[in-house]
Amino acid sequence: MRAETRDELLWSQVQALVAIGRLGSFTKAAHRLGLSKAAVSQRVSDLERHLDQQLVQRTTRSARLTDAGQRLMEQAEPGLALLNRSLSEARDAAGQPRGVLRVTAPVALGRQHVAPALVAFFERYPALRIELDLSDRLVPLAQEGFDLAIRHTSQPPDTHVAFRLCASRALLLASPAYLQRFGTPGHPAELAAHRCLPYLRPGPAQWFFERRDRPEDRLRVPVQGLFRAGNSEVLRDAALSGLGLALLPDFSAREALQRGALVEVLPQWRVVGFFGDSIYAIHPWSSHTPQGVRLLVEHLRAAMSGGFEA
Repeated sequence: MRAETRDELLWSQVQALVAIGRLGSFTKAAHRLGLSKAAVSQRVSDLERHLDQQLVQRTTRSARLTDAGQRLMEQAEPGLALLNRSLSEARDAAGQPRGVLRVTAPVALGRQHVAPALVAFFERYPALRIELDLSDRLVPLAQEGFDLAIRHTSQPPDTHVAFRLCASRALLLASPAYLQRFGTPGHPAELAAHRCLPYLRPGPAQWFFERRDRPEDRLRVPVQGLFRAGNSEVLRDAALSGLGLALLPDFSAREALQRGALVEVLPQWRVVGFFGDSIYAIHPWSSHTPQGVRLLVEHLRAAMSGGFEA
């Protein structure tokens, strides 16, 4: 076997090992590399035979690197990152953007605003493909192989490259039928006596408010109600059904507000510390942002430039 061929095989085998080490799974590594699970397993087995030592501890549900595998990954990963960056820059220089972008976004934001915006994106860049994962779980980008995350936050992580897409805000909303039946609260403290629809988070349900004209006036209100959920679309629909008052991001509530099915409550108060005040596109840190990522960010920024005001 030619030396060059042997080296090429070793690089592909090390690449498979690094993917397994970062993702903790043969299945996820295979998906990330665009290979079959059997092919990834074969590459790692060949590398173990070549080095005459075990590199991966395999179980039915996961895979974990041995100490030897961990050392090899840590030593090889900078070289792989440099190679990938060089290849990405070479593809960018070739002109037509192509390849696969793996994107993660919250369920409601992804369904209502990210996915619809992709139709025009594909018309402009038909050689690019996108895999959109919708999850309200904050996934680790590099470990799970995502190129971009759309996040609703006030403080993006400084370990990543963050692109602000637009402003966003939280709204306290209820249906006209609920307010007619139970009354409209005039002060946040009155919410303790109302049926509220808290977001499903650890710990006691509580909302924080500050006056728009006096931000120093801040108060905490414990809330309770008949129903909790971990998705803003579900809470929005519960509010539409008259089950209570819901704290929702504006991107989930805009259409219902526009048609009057939900109305804002306590507009003189600002909800703080719950949802973020901006939508960001976040990319794992790199000295070079791939062309496809850059183009998608620019497209989403243009699509969301008007924000989500009703």
